[in-house]
Amino acid sequence: MSSETKAQMVEAVITDEMIESMRARIGVALRIEHSINNEEATRLAIAKFAGGIGDANPLWTDAEYAKTTRYGGIVAPPSWIHCVFAGLQFGWPGLGSFHNETTIDFYKPVRLNDCITPECIYDGFDGPKPSAFADRIVIDHFTNHYRNQHGERIAQVKWSVINFERARAKQKGKESGIQLPHPWRQEEVQAIEEQVLAEKERGAAPRWWEEVQPGDILDPVIKGPIGMTDEVAFVAAGGAPIPRLAAHAAALHSYRKHPAWAFRDPTTNALEPIYAVHYNKHAANAMGVPLQYDVGFQRQCWHTHLLTHWMGDDGWIKRSSAQYRRFVYHSDAIWLKGTVTKKYIDSDGEPCVDLSTTAVNQRGEEVMPGRATIALPSRERGTSPLERRLQK
Repeated sequence: MSSETKAQMVEAVITDEMIESMRARIGVALRIEHSINNEEATRLAIAKFAGGIGDANPLWTDAEYAKTTRYGGIVAPPSWIHCVFAGLQFGWPGLGSFHNETTIDFYKPVRLNDCITPECIYDGFDGPKPSAFADRIVIDHFTNHYRNQHGERIAQVKWSVINFERARAKQKGKESGIQLPHPWRQEEVQAIEEQVLAEKERGAAPRWWEEVQPGDILDPVIKGPIGMTDEVAFVAAGGAPIPRLAAHAAALHSYRKHPAWAFRDPTTNALEPIYAVHYNKHAANAMGVPLQYDVGFQRQCWHTHLLTHWMGDDGWIKRSSAQYRRFVYHSDAIWLKGTVTKKYIDSDGEPCVDLSTTAVNQRGEEVMPGRATIALPSRERGTSPLERRLQK
């Protein structure tokens, strides 16, 4: 095939038959075994994930350091659950899709060598409804549950996916006016890298609830400029391949059974998963966007990184939520920031703060507005939010 040939994905339209088929599946616990990656929180699984999201906190990887914390040993980043199971391709055959929102409640930490069992429930959909992106969309809603080997709840994740007609998205070319890849000057890239190298997580120094006030600004975290290795590292860590990535015969059997899961790359002639929109330009173009882009759950992990970076090892994320407003393309950089909006004792009797967060790219566009509730240690009360969460 010529390298000029365009990749083709199945391009379906929303039909009454599709809608009725999906309506019949509401409330079903889905089969997810083909999308589960890391059930066991091994040292290597945790380290690969922390590296895959760019989080250098030694609590995740340094056994000697972790021994000195309240945890008494290595724990996984809270967002590690996404590399056990994040999402899956489900229903609406031939439609394009992208993840657009996530809300997470965290209950217990994932400790070294824990075994996590996930479950995914299909909660239903909204639509069809009009959209500026592709005329008509439907929005799926899911709930994931995670439990450890003791049957304890680790986390609950509610997430939604926008499904759209690929042909209409390509015709509209929503992002076609953006110059991509971004034309960075070398001095700009060097300045970003210096900012990244200057980042320092709160770590072992407690962020006391008494010392935090509404209006306080979170220590920022920067990601980018995003490149192919950033996406490959996230995938290699188990981040959201839906289904798991496979090669040769293992992949071909799956693609013959599910033709809509793959397309043929016009340059290499290889079959590639539609998930390749995150690292393959042909795939991204076939999806209706100009360049490869980040993963929704990957961006959620960056949001969680911002929170743990600020709160320190003794804080606890009770709830976090974020929306994905625009694509983060390869060559983009984003600045994750936040502000304390409220300080209070919650209904559980815990000293908490509410946060408003932002993620802004180099074009000044908001790509991920978010919120979070964090429980902090209290010097006056002599309490730590980890006490109850480390109990068996």
